[in-house]
Amino acid sequence: MTAVTTYYLEMLAREQLCPQSDARGVQVMEARVKQYPFHRFLYSLVGAPWQWTDKLAWSDEQWQAYAEAVDLRTWVAYSDGAPAGYFELQKQGTAVEIMYFGLTPAFIGRGIGGYLLSNALQQAWDWQPVSRVWVHTCSLDHPAALANYQARGMRLYRTEEEKA
Repeated sequence: MTAVTTYYLEMLAREQLCPQSDARGVQVMEARVKQYPFHRFLYSLVGAPWQWTDKLAWSDEQWQAYAEAVDLRTWVAYSDGAPAGYFELQKQGTAVEIMYFGLTPAFIGRGIGGYLLSNALQQAWDWQPVSRVWVHTCSLDHPAALANYQARGMRLYRTEEEKA
């Protein structure tokens, strides 16, 4: 068995944000019309290389309940008319969790990740009231994921190791 390490990171003040301010030609837009098949598509497209499997067996009803929840918001990054990545934010009292964050395989390695994460953190802080933004990632994720979260100003507060 392979050990999987989960990293929990947080940001407790907007002032901790170290944004990456530009990614040439990338536009980030909120998906204000909630369409659960689109969420399922993004989850599958972005998550396939990183073994995102927990929601693959969900029914249409489960996807719809998740995607249409009032405490969930989704943004999509586009480049040259194609989805380049996305992030989902979920409000939890005065905390906001980055539920999902990632790039589509065609756009990995193009310098977009830091810019998209900066957008995610800015949108989370704009969703008032908010006192904390947090995320978890793991050792199955892209090798640069943890460093990207930390470069944007998030602080590691817990690490867990488990057998996969």
